[in-house]
Amino acid sequence: MKANLRRAAPDAPRYGNLTPMCYSISDFRRDIRQPYAWPGMYPCYFITSDGGALSFRAARERRREILESIRDDSRDGWRVIGIDVNWEDSFLTCDHTGERIESAYGEDSDNA
Repeated sequence: MKANLRRAAPDAPRYGNLTPMCYSISDFRRDIRQPYAWPGMYPCYFITSDGGALSFRAARERRREILESIRDDSRDGWRVIGIDVNWEDSFLTCDHTGERIESAYGEDSDNA
């Protein structure tokens, strides 16, 4: 029996779509251009297949590894499966660089 795998519709919302089968190289290339969701300018981050969070700086620095991992469907920690908005997690940090990932509504790290 074949698995029922469907791709997201072209006009489907791009944020919060964490289905690994739907995130492609072209999705990553589109998403890496803008670190904020529109409308609203909410801060985004990349989610990897092992559940890690990557900042845009780390994704730009490791772009080649990410693209190869998406292409090869690797389980090496670099395969990005989606992008999401960091709504309130003031303590979310990039798993590669350790830098804090900006949140939309969370407290500033200076006040936390």
